[in-house]
Amino acid sequence: MTTMRRQLAAEARFGAEKAAKVDLFRGTGLFLGLNCFEPGQAQPVHAHAGADKFYFLASGKARMVVGDETFEAAAGDVVWAPADVPHGVAEALERTVMLVGIAPPSR
Repeated sequence: MTTMRRQLAAEARFGAEKAAKVDLFRGTGLFLGLNCFEPGQAQPVHAHAGADKFYFLASGKARMVVGDETFEAAAGDVVWAPADVPHGVAEALERTVMLVGIAPPSR
């Protein structure tokens, strides 16, 4: 596999204690990675100063938080968190793999 191509299913990793993160690509203008959750795992609400973020749910289902909205997202959904807006994963409702993009990359 080249460094310019990744297969999400082959890259996904899961942790028993907490969600796992996998860096796929990091450039000067964009970061892409995977966040992999077992049911019940979460990602604390946080914000990225000056950086937009999106989550693409490749598989599974999770309760998401963006700003003052909380909602369920499922495989195939794209969730956007504008720069400086608090966001996170309140709870994975099943085993879930999310492709995560941040532009520009957080430092």
